[in-house]
Amino acid sequence: MNKEELMKILPHRDNMLLVEEAEVITETDKDGNEKKVSYGKYHIRGDEFFLQGHFPGNPIVPGVILCEMMAQSSCVLLQDVVEEGTGTMFTGLNNVKFRSPVKPGDTFESKCEITKAKPPFYFAKGEGRVDGKVAVKAEFSFVLVKE
Repeated sequence: MNKEELMKILPHRDNMLLVEEAEVITETDKDGNEKKVSYGKYHIRGDEFFLQGHFPGNPIVPGVILCEMMAQSSCVLLQDVVEEGTGTMFTGLNNVKFRSPVKPGDTFESKCEITKAKPPFYFAKGEGRVDGKVAVKAEFSFVLVKE
């Protein structure tokens, strides 16, 4: 999915749309079960609003932004259930671990999956990497709401 296709699913615009491309792939886990996994990408240019004060002279993407990138990436897994006029909102963030800083010039790549669904609530887990190195892992939840 490109940015225009993502905007049909995500309510985010302008500076808060933090996925530039995404795709959903069906994978087989170690037990032989099929699951859908989302892969998202965002290239950190260096001029983003969240880098302006975090930190001057040594810009690092804030952890909450990395979590937002993963959450947005996971929402593509709901493309079949998101109706027009419906948006997604964070409801929880758990077991977050930051492993490596993400800086300008990096391409942040996320891998996420839905772990549980109790519509309109969805639960997911994900990890974000730069050049194959884990930067963040987290579990999160969100709800589908009418706009």
